[in-house]
Amino acid sequence: MKKELAKTYAPNEIEDRLYATWCEKGYFTPALDDNKPPFSIVIPPPNVTGQLHMGHALDETLQDILVRYKRMQGFSTLWVPGTDHAGIATQIKVEERLRVDEGLSRYDLGREKFLERVWGWKDTYEARITGQLKKLGASCDWSRQRFTMDEGCSKAVREVFVNLYNKGLIYRGHRIINWCPRCLTALSDAEVEYEDQPGFFWHIKYPIKGEDGYVEVATTRPETMFGDTAVAVNPEDENTKHLIGKTLILPIVNREIPVIADDYVEIGFGTGCVKITPAHDPNDFLVGQRHNLEQIKVMNDNATMNAFAGKYEGMERYACRKALVADLEKEGFLVSVEPHAHNVGVCYRCGTTVEPLTSDQWFVKMKPLAEPAIKAVEDGSISFVPERFSKNYFNWMNNILDWCISRQLWWGHRIPAFYCDSCGEMTVSKEDITVCPKCGKPVRQDSDVLDTWFSSALWPFSTLGWPEKTAELEKYYPTSVLVTGYDIITFWVSRMIFSGLEHIGEKPFSKVFIHGLVRDAQGRKMSKSLGNGIDPLEIIETYGADALRFALATGIAPGNDMRFSDEKIESARNFNNKIWNAARFVLMNLTVEDATLPPVEDLALEDKWILSLLNTLAKEVTVNLDKYELGVALSKIYDFIWDIFCDWYIEIAKPRLNDKGSKANETCQKVLVYTLSSALKLLHPFMPFITEEIWQTLPHEGESIMIADYPAYTDALAFPEDEAKMEAVITAIRAIRVRRNEMNVPPSKKAKLYFVTDSADIFNPSVSAHFEKLASASACDYTSGYEGDDAVQIVTDKATVYIPLADMIDFEKELARLNGEKQKTEGEITRLEKKLSNEGFVAKAPAAVVEGERKKLAAYRETLVKINEAIEKIK
Repeated sequence: MKKELAKTYAPNEIEDRLYATWCEKGYFTPALDDNKPPFSIVIPPPNVTGQLHMGHALDETLQDILVRYKRMQGFSTLWVPGTDHAGIATQIKVEERLRVDEGLSRYDLGREKFLERVWGWKDTYEARITGQLKKLGASCDWSRQRFTMDEGCSKAVREVFVNLYNKGLIYRGHRIINWCPRCLTALSDAEVEYEDQPGFFWHIKYPIKGEDGYVEVATTRPETMFGDTAVAVNPEDENTKHLIGKTLILPIVNREIPVIADDYVEIGFGTGCVKITPAHDPNDFLVGQRHNLEQIKVMNDNATMNAFAGKYEGMERYACRKALVADLEKEGFLVSVEPHAHNVGVCYRCGTTVEPLTSDQWFVKMKPLAEPAIKAVEDGSISFVPERFSKNYFNWMNNILDWCISRQLWWGHRIPAFYCDSCGEMTVSKEDITVCPKCGKPVRQDSDVLDTWFSSALWPFSTLGWPEKTAELEKYYPTSVLVTGYDIITFWVSRMIFSGLEHIGEKPFSKVFIHGLVRDAQGRKMSKSLGNGIDPLEIIETYGADALRFALATGIAPGNDMRFSDEKIESARNFNNKIWNAARFVLMNLTVEDATLPPVEDLALEDKWILSLLNTLAKEVTVNLDKYELGVALSKIYDFIWDIFCDWYIEIAKPRLNDKGSKANETCQKVLVYTLSSALKLLHPFMPFITEEIWQTLPHEGESIMIADYPAYTDALAFPEDEAKMEAVITAIRAIRVRRNEMNVPPSKKAKLYFVTDSADIFNPSVSAHFEKLASASACDYTSGYEGDDAVQIVTDKATVYIPLADMIDFEKELARLNGEKQKTEGEITRLEKKLSNEGFVAKAPAAVVEGERKKLAAYRETLVKINEAIEKIK
């Protein structure tokens, strides 16, 4: 029974059906014993904080293109899906929901009940994200779906923590950390973003004890002065070294602090005197360690002032700043106020200004882990695409500080450290313990959780079953490529690299394919505040998943941001409709039941032309995809389908299709089916739904296009000479169309064409049908010369075509056009003659370039002769 396509393409009627079929058939799940070469990707796990946005849609589309491409190439493809618990972000969401809906805080519920609420949130949003990925067409292996806090990933986290602790690479220390007063937790350096903010330098007098003089210090954070424990000067600074050893009186507080010598102070910068606040500045912390200075923490966790601030206790930090500055001015300690724009660290989640302060936290010692990770990229074991992003990686890794991994949250992997209050013993264990192994008394577990990125760093191997030696780990690790945005190279990519090398002894992936951000049509970042965010699900509901995927992949280049616009999605819809209508035309004219190509001797010129172009396309697209040039590959497929296949070959094929029952008709049908089927296969990774739906209606072998062989180049379908001949015919047809259009001659007006050519092997009666069909020719005459008068002359590189004027044209307009061409051609001749008469150009330019310019000049001169002849004939 002949299959048919609906009159119009309706993606909402086919996409869910096809996706369900793919899942039921198990096409996304590779067999571990399939003896195929492995290709694996782990999905950058979306946070269970809400739903997918356009950035996710881009990321997942690019991964699915690669996975589907490799699957069709015969690889055992595994794409592991999953989600991230996203500690801070998810806890904030749930706490906000509690506050708004029930007027409760997490403390009202208690840890256990609150975590039940978060798990419920996770289940809801994980299901939503999974559904969105399926709507997009993601060919993930859902039987291996993971979550960063599932049993297996949690076991991997415990294993890594304990191993690193036992090696001395995880330690608990009192250090300066980044603190978010809103999220109420420590942040790693990678979780702090920097932005320029307007501020001030407040210049303050610090009186010298026992003298009438003072030193002047400048600070952007006067509220931290309550924690000052010294003022530092450079021991080599002639202007300030006389102050070393003196004692200063801290204004307002009236506490004595010393003047110390330290090379940290830059000679010639500012006043040369720097206030040292070890508990609230990372550089001051290091100075304080060198000089054994007291650490005075002057703020509470919520950024209100504590008892060390005296009468300012309880005030919010900025309110304290305002009041303190007023008092300093009132008491004569304020010298001046200087406007100053500076780079301020803010929390990457909530945007609150981060407060550096000292705290007891857990850290990973990074230098021993960073060194092999740096080498892996330096020696090419791991490469970035594009390569320029390795600079971001090296800049971070070469300057890396110890990683603060503890977070003052309830949602996350709880730190596996257990404390005995009876004997003071601390035990770090892979398994939960209830009693102290030293004294047998009860223990309590550390209340903090690990940084979200700690578990994410293990994703490439924890998702494959590590620390168990699973068949998946054996076959699919290291993974093939990581696809991710440039904004998380420091957060995630760097940590996966050192984690894989440390715990598996092997890199986690070979390639890091970096993409940019999705911006709006004006190039702005999508955000709630601008109201320019686009819901990918809304696009899918309106236009279909293929249209969204096409719009996201069009023009995409590794590492570059892309602009999403209405024009792109409209173009995608038009492309869908173009393919659909072309397929319907083919099906309506189809009687053959197989797509086997006929013998070469049965192929017409136009058949060899399109097969040769298709063959070249397969080679080029393969090269582009292997180089991650996905946008370039899609552009080539688009041009072939729209222009070559739909606009040319189908039109050229119509006369033979109308010749029912002939051998030429059968040949034409088979070439149509083969070409359309192959083009659909090339396009399938980008637009899986429409390609599957059409392919299923065509004669084919196999169950699904997604497990069919991806087209590959073959010498058997390379017809360069025939391709060139047909291109010459098409060039002539285009030129005739253009000239007729310029002369406003309607297609219905037929005219006889006279060809004067030395290429009789091209321009002969075998191609007349093409000109009659596509160039409005009433007949074609292949003559050695044209003797008639009053004809339009069209010159191509292989032939000169004459069209009798006979009521076709406005003579004055044609003369004006020819004179315009003459003027333009004469200008080119003058330019080239001048260029070639320049001895410097001829001497210095490559010989091939000079020869090329000489050929251009000869061609222009020949064209000018023909134009002059045409002008004379009209006159």
